Amino acid sequence: MTFHRTRFVIAALVLALVGGTAAAQALKVAVYGGYFQDSFDAHIFPRFTEETGIAVESIAAPTGMAWLVQLETAARAGQAPADVSMMSQGPLQRGMTSDLWVALDEERLPNVEFVRPALVNRDAQGRLVGVGAVSWFVTLVTNTDTYPTAPTSWAELWGDHRNSLGLLALPENSFLLEITAATFFGGTEILDTEEGILQVVDKLTELQPNVQLWYRDEGQFQQALQSGEIPMGQYYHDVTGIAADEGFPVRSTFPAEGGVLDSGSWAVTRASSMVDEAHVFIDWFSQPEIQDLVARSIGTAPTVEREYLTLSDEEFAFVSDAGDPIVPRYDMYLERGDWLNQVWAERVTR
Repeated sequence: MTFHRTRFVIAALVLALVGGTAAAQALKVAVYGGYFQDSFDAHIFPRFTEETGIAVESIAAPTGMAWLVQLETAARAGQAPADVSMMSQGPLQRGMTSDLWVALDEERLPNVEFVRPALVNRDAQGRLVGVGAVSWFVTLVTNTDTYPTAPTSWAELWGDHRNSLGLLALPENSFLLEITAATFFGGTEILDTEEGILQVVDKLTELQPNVQLWYRDEGQFQQALQSGEIPMGQYYHDVTGIAADEGFPVRSTFPAEGGVLDSGSWAVTRASSMVDEAHVFIDWFSQPEIQDLVARSIGTAPTVEREYLTLSDEEFAFVSDAGDPIVPRYDMYLERGDWLNQVWAERVTR
């Protein structure tokens, strides 16, 4: 199987010849802010522009449903805050129900053949609307000055750590329901019913005395973790690794129950006027060699099948985990999202 560099380069050249130069208007690409966006700006977008001639303007987007709501509101007004957005699986699927996404032309995306099938996202009509961008793990993180010994289980969050935790504030991006179910109830099957979910919520509320910060702003918790102000919590494995490499006293641990494996897919809003350029970007990003680059420079887990990558075993282990991950229950958020948010607000983060 061969890579399709020639096809995407030709596509970019065609764009430059038809209707003006491709670089005349920047392609707006939304990624998560902070270290993540900085790394894309430093390592990924300049190479894309160099190889295709298409300029990129990076947009910092929040995680969870907030960015989806912004995109849907803007699309109704015919506007596009970003042309291509990195969407986690829950918001991506919810956007399908509002017909937000452009149906992608698979003939123009030959490199999608390398992407893991689970991250080739189709709507109810079978149209391709999302293509795997990066995968990431939410793990148990600690300040090493405060905790010289690494914890081994998510159960440590329930330990004697009063007012010491930073946890993601929303059910659909914290995955604390899944974490609690996997740690204390033998797996996420208990989340199949509302009765089971409420049992898990009861256990989750026991965390409240330990939580100092329910955070939406990732940078706020990151700074508090690095300084030791909030020495334990849940955070992103890749970003924590970057901070550790820069000398901050932080560590990311894959607990015995597994890290939470989530993924982001590229999707294009129907309000975009740069759908052609968006296809070029998505196809370019789906190359195994670019996924190698992303793993090495940003620290996320690849969305391309392992067999096509050149990552060494050590490099692959740095961005991923050999154990079974905790897999988010996206179906739960789609089917019971409003009810879950109400229960969450009334009982978990109150």
